[in-house]
Amino acid sequence: MTQATTRRVLLCFCSLTAVLSYAVAQEEEVGNNSCSSTTLMFKHLSTQLADVAQCAENMTSQLSVDQTAVVINSLRTLTVILQKHQTTVFQEVKPKQCPAAVAQSEGGLVCVTINKRRYCKPMCNEGFDFAFLRKSRLYEECSAGTRFQWTTQYIGGNRLAVCNKSSSSIAGATTAYFPKNQDCLTTKSNSDLEAKIIKEFYNELKNIEGQKENACLVCG
Repeated sequence: MTQATTRRVLLCFCSLTAVLSYAVAQEEEVGNNSCSSTTLMFKHLSTQLADVAQCAENMTSQLSVDQTAVVINSLRTLTVILQKHQTTVFQEVKPKQCPAAVAQSEGGLVCVTINKRRYCKPMCNEGFDFAFLRKSRLYEECSAGTRFQWTTQYIGGNRLAVCNKSSSSIAGATTAYFPKNQDCLTTKSNSDLEAKIIKEFYNELKNIEGQKENACLVCG
């Protein structure tokens, strides 16, 4: 397994741990000292993953080809489950008539709702660029004004952008790219980095009046 694949899976797991940690905190706040099955699962998985991460280099060198395939297949299954969990963030956002926008691979979407209008800005990771020019097209919209369909450069569906491997990042605005050594999952797994990306998007929407809600970052 490549280092990039392993890193992607572990960071994807971090997106779920934030949700589970919140549930644990709520239990402690109300004085519930018993452990729920969710809490036990989180503690078990986090402990196991931490142990694997610490000794991964030595461990993988001792695995057979078949054993390596088993690990890769298990991690791939876990990744699919966790990525599916990430998409649930769209289920409670307003307007609910809008379909979930598809976060492109090798990047993600930073989204927010203002005055019953959903705005999402596609972003690419370092080393990738948009398939179409987007310098003057920072974000896409879904609202009653768009008949609850996403404005997109792609015909049909809910894909807002595609990030292709590229040696230069010139198709989009400067803020449409994640910083060097800080891809979408790295940003998502750090609350401070995520807040910075969302705040930057707020500034780009400063001319749109109204309360901002349901802000989030979703990685592809």
